Amino acid sequence: MPPLTLGAVAAVAAPLLLTTAFAQQEVSTPMPQDPYLWLEEVEGEKALDWVRGENERSLAVLENQAMFQDLLSEATAILTSDDRVPSVTLRDGFAYNFWQDTDHVRGIWRRMPQADYVAGKTDWDVILDVDALAEEEGENWVYAGAECLAPDYRRCLISLSRGGSDAAVVREYDIGERSFIDGGFVLPEAKSSVAWLDEDTILVGTDFGSETMTDSGYARQVRRWSRGTALADAELLFEAAKDDIWSFAMSFFDGERYRGGVFHGETFYDFNWMVLEDGELVRLPLPSKASVDGFASDAFIVALREEFGDFAAGSVIAVDSASKKTALLYAPTDVSAVADVRTSDDSVVIGLLDDIEGRALRYTKGWRGWRGRDVDLPAGGVLSLGSMDEATGAFLATFEDPITPETHYFVEGTKAADFRQAPSFFDAEGMVTRRYEATSSDGTKIPYTLTALEATLAAGPAPTVQYGYGGFQISVLPNYLTTAGKLWVERGGVYVTTNIRGGGEYGPAWHQAGLKTNRQLIYDDFQAISEDLIARGITTPKQLGVYGGSNGGLLTGVTMTQRPDLYGAVGIAVPLLDMLRYDQLLAGASWVGEYGDPSDPEERAFLEQISPYHNLDPEAEYPQPFIFTSTKDDRVHPGHARKFARQMQENGQPFFYFENIEGGHSAAANLNQFAHRNALVYTYFSQALGLETSSASD
Repeated sequence: MPPLTLGAVAAVAAPLLLTTAFAQQEVSTPMPQDPYLWLEEVEGEKALDWVRGENERSLAVLENQAMFQDLLSEATAILTSDDRVPSVTLRDGFAYNFWQDTDHVRGIWRRMPQADYVAGKTDWDVILDVDALAEEEGENWVYAGAECLAPDYRRCLISLSRGGSDAAVVREYDIGERSFIDGGFVLPEAKSSVAWLDEDTILVGTDFGSETMTDSGYARQVRRWSRGTALADAELLFEAAKDDIWSFAMSFFDGERYRGGVFHGETFYDFNWMVLEDGELVRLPLPSKASVDGFASDAFIVALREEFGDFAAGSVIAVDSASKKTALLYAPTDVSAVADVRTSDDSVVIGLLDDIEGRALRYTKGWRGWRGRDVDLPAGGVLSLGSMDEATGAFLATFEDPITPETHYFVEGTKAADFRQAPSFFDAEGMVTRRYEATSSDGTKIPYTLTALEATLAAGPAPTVQYGYGGFQISVLPNYLTTAGKLWVERGGVYVTTNIRGGGEYGPAWHQAGLKTNRQLIYDDFQAISEDLIARGITTPKQLGVYGGSNGGLLTGVTMTQRPDLYGAVGIAVPLLDMLRYDQLLAGASWVGEYGDPSDPEERAFLEQISPYHNLDPEAEYPQPFIFTSTKDDRVHPGHARKFARQMQENGQPFFYFENIEGGHSAAANLNQFAHRNALVYTYFSQALGLETSSASD
């Protein structure tokens, strides 16, 4: 896990995490003993022998399909292209970038002056070569982020994971010397969080030994650690209960000094935000469902997930650091939601989803209070806020849609100047993007967006891939189809993104509608879109495939077991599939607030109804799924995918299975592995759904 500050908290928490409040309650109707528990032994010899056998069997089929090598070559060319626009972090007049390509498989961390980056120059100064480091130290290092000390950002706490897992080693690095610091701060491998307080002091949440990690596998304790002292002697500031979810160290620089604190998760959605005042932790007067997203003009900037006084759920407010008085910045409408928040010393930029289209507002504080103004950025597509320079308030943004690559903007004040266009990685000539709505089981209208060649749509039903996620308030947006456009749409396939409940497209209520025992609504939404695609004549059940990963893998697993009649292919990536044991596997205990508690009789009864692993019918004819995961995924246990596939094997039902022996929760540790994964996925969908197998260039 990379080091955490306020801005990184959401990214770390995003997919999955929560508490088991009824862990001691008996279940009246226990399920039979699980015959495949041996597959939960991640590095067990018997389990890995089974994995290798299934990898060999499945790859022998998929990699020998006629289109595989074409797809692999195209995916590799896209993902390793030197024409990609480097994404950067702005710090103290420099643009920092982590870059991977064919010559730098593990990657290089580099920088150049900010003005040069905006001007499109390519003369990068390499700070750290991860390939060289891995070779020198004999480690399978994967770069996992850096937390650098303001205001000059010379000293950095760099996280390096082995094989792409969330657990990482943290080591202090000197950018000026281009070397790790002898006697500097070092943390052994763990799911750690670190935050600077000053040059000689950091806040640390990590594995401090016996009983110092939560049931979810995150740190219980946050300590203040001074340079030159032993980690074990660091001063304890806070300790969470063992059945809480996490304690993360956090800090932010206000232009003059660091303000530190602790982000404590009682559950995945119930937080305590504590800040250091005169050396002591003080809890901010906020509701439990709120996120501190930054600090500006001596105020904490807070996104609300529930009502708070006169402020509606979905609002952004400012909490004065001294008086703790609150002020409103932004209040949502019925169709708008906050997507991003960025802060500098004296301004706040809020990125919005306005009926799923992007918009941005910049807020500054004057003698009359906070005032917001529209930022001069394009409308009608996906707008993403990039890095903001904390000192100047300048920030980066991108604008795109499924067939138009990113245009990059540099924004000062409310004026935006486009400075670079990302390359087109597929031929969009003749392609169209259309938005429709399906009607779910309770009458709610569910938006979705499809992209295809106009000629494909005119010709009648076509092979279609429907992508979804539906959880954790994560929005699925119609972004540029970088690889899918080339590997799928350009060849005549239809690609669909779905805005089902569980996501954040329309704010907290859209997410909360599908929590726990209401979760069937999410699956109804997804299946309603499938039925709508068929009713419109866009596809047929034999030509329709669904695809999702992580929580989206649960979505497609449920969809397969509930409605096998609707689909010809099912892609199930790094999934949750055993919903009666998920809370006992790796970070699973942290997700109970999303899915429900298997130890609570009412919630368990619902989980039994949807759990894909337990609802495989040996007599059913399922579409042959492609299930893939990673041995090194220490967030969603690979046992989910393994056991589901093994049960299908026992039932005599066909499936493809691939487990990357490294790669973490993304199931890929470098760009070559990402390309291989993409080629496998679209080879699978092509052969399952009947897409033409010729190269796009034929």
